[in-house]
Amino acid sequence: MSVIRIAAVALLPVAALALSGCERSQSDVSKPQPPPPTVTVAQPLQRMVANEEEQVGRFVAVDAVEIRAKVSGYLSAVHFTDGQIVEKGQKLFTIDRRPFEIALEQSQANLRQAESNLTLAESDLARAKELVMGTSITQQVMDQRAAARRTAEAAVMAQKAAVRQAMLDLEFSELTSPVSGRIGDNRVSVGNLVTAATSANSSLLATVQSIDPIRFEFTLDESSYLRLLRRTGAGQMAGAGLDVRLKLIDETDFVHKGQLEFVDNAISRTSGSIRARARFPNPDGLLTPGLFGRIRIEVSEPQQALLIPEAAVGSEQVRKLVMVVDGDNVVKPKYVKLGPTVDGLRVVRDGLASTDRVIIEGLMQARPGMTVTPQAGTFAQAVPSHQTNAN
Repeated sequence: MSVIRIAAVALLPVAALALSGCERSQSDVSKPQPPPPTVTVAQPLQRMVANEEEQVGRFVAVDAVEIRAKVSGYLSAVHFTDGQIVEKGQKLFTIDRRPFEIALEQSQANLRQAESNLTLAESDLARAKELVMGTSITQQVMDQRAAARRTAEAAVMAQKAAVRQAMLDLEFSELTSPVSGRIGDNRVSVGNLVTAATSANSSLLATVQSIDPIRFEFTLDESSYLRLLRRTGAGQMAGAGLDVRLKLIDETDFVHKGQLEFVDNAISRTSGSIRARARFPNPDGLLTPGLFGRIRIEVSEPQQALLIPEAAVGSEQVRKLVMVVDGDNVVKPKYVKLGPTVDGLRVVRDGLASTDRVIIEGLMQARPGMTVTPQAGTFAQAVPSHQTNAN
């Protein structure tokens, strides 16, 4: 009897532990589970989008001119401020005009003397023709007077040319701008000797570069060039007149509009690329020669495409993916092939359907296989405010 009592006493702690475990299990079951996380979803936006190529290039002036003197002399005046806008024909420099004025007067005097000699020679020839050949005048004298007249005529022509040259030299003593644009700084101070451009060490006085319009030079690789040809055809000038857009390094969108005006006639053997050039209006002078930019060219006709916010795109090593919510509200990844950015939205070329519900907010709470609570949203919630006009 004592043995049975001892065994019963020994089993009491085990029974107590078992009862306490049952109580904890029942409390865990009765404890409410946290609700599924809430995410914002939206279907991809459908829009007609053309395949585009982006290239980096640099602006160059349509007209870039070095101002050099055509005559030698001492610089007497500068008529512009460094860096100002100048108009075509505007006076820029003046070289001392006095030597050229003296040379012109001397040439005009020589011309008058030559014209006087021609008048005398014509009178002598006319008198000779009135005399009787063989009795009053010989044939030799007749020939001499005719030759004298021709010599006088040639002298007049030479002096007229000398006068025109002197007038040109006097005109060249005032240098004007051959194009409209922005002038650089003055390279020669007043009082210095300026040498003519015909000499080996001619003086560079200034440079003028046109502003409006302006050109943008860039290169296309072979594949981009072929896509451009297939869209526009290999006519007289491939792609000429095609609309292009451009942005500067501090801009977020391609806001500058221009036209493709030139594609070279051969692909470089060293780089495997071909030169191209576009023209842009530049009324405010913002686009400066030498400035870098990024140009965008449409190399295909517009086609239906799907667009999603950039914030909805994730990365898995080298692959891009988006998170979608299926009919059971379960998160699933979809690997996609992306295209260019259009108005703040990213083009999806492959891997996504127009009916997919893409997670655009709450990505940090969503994991593949997790059940979530989706709520409808718009792309404006995932696009920066300055780009919401894409919707």
